[in-house]
Amino acid sequence: MNNPELLTPAEWKDYELVDSGDFEKLERFGQWITVRPEPQAIWHKSLPETEWNRLADAVFRRDGKSEERGEWNTSSRMPGQWWVEYAYKKMSMKMRLGLTSFKHVGIFPEQAVNWNFIYDECNRIAVCNGRPANILNLFAYTGGASLAARSTGATVTHVDSVKQVVSWSRENMEASGLDGIRWIVDDALKFARREVKRGKTYDGIILDPPAYGRGPEGEKWVLEQNIGELLGLCSQLLATKNSFLVLNLYSMGLSALLAKGICNQLFGKPSDPDNERFGELYFRDRSGKALPLGVFYRLSR
Repeated sequence: MNNPELLTPAEWKDYELVDSGDFEKLERFGQWITVRPEPQAIWHKSLPETEWNRLADAVFRRDGKSEERGEWNTSSRMPGQWWVEYAYKKMSMKMRLGLTSFKHVGIFPEQAVNWNFIYDECNRIAVCNGRPANILNLFAYTGGASLAARSTGATVTHVDSVKQVVSWSRENMEASGLDGIRWIVDDALKFARREVKRGKTYDGIILDPPAYGRGPEGEKWVLEQNIGELLGLCSQLLATKNSFLVLNLYSMGLSALLAKGICNQLFGKPSDPDNERFGELYFRDRSGKALPLGVFYRLSR
């Protein structure tokens, strides 16, 4: 039986976790440094508060009325938008960042390890099948995983419920010198139900669901209540051979073992234990503190 793993991206010149603690994280995106809330940074900061204040170009503060929304306090030189780059083998991606009212900036940097996996798997499947892989990316956000797949020539269907975020993804695709991604603004669960009825199959499925969310018509998504049905649908959509699954979970109440358990039940246990990996994604700050940033499960067939 495989054991849970801890994975962190290799050195990335355009991202660094500078420090973490007291439920905040100090991060560098390109040349700009931000402060954002981080519920898992339960320890104390290693750098003094004066150094955080000196380094920070933008600080997110919740507005007191919402657990999610807030506003940014920025230095006079901080731009509203800027770009970062990420490269792996022959993959080269360029992504626009911005300061949103939900504290997000446009990427989840810990996902870089999954982008690498997706790139490698799409290339493997293309060789095995003699054609480009056909990939479904659900809750696709600004498209890092979609770009990784498309970089291999894969056919990519990118699904997100927020029209503005899909437009953001298109900008990233064009800036990366790519084209041809299929854009779908829809509720992920509804889309998956329709695809099953249509008898569709995919060589790779990527899921990055939030803990809570709303579809374009107000559909309510609650991870613990809906993830079972969605994964069941995906088990019908995923090709039985020469295929892969990537599942990310950000809810603090769900563990890597739970992700493995439900995926084993719905997709079946792989005959080769090396064909599945599960665990936590993390970054280590300059002081050596390892900050967990989500749970992952991967299956290769």
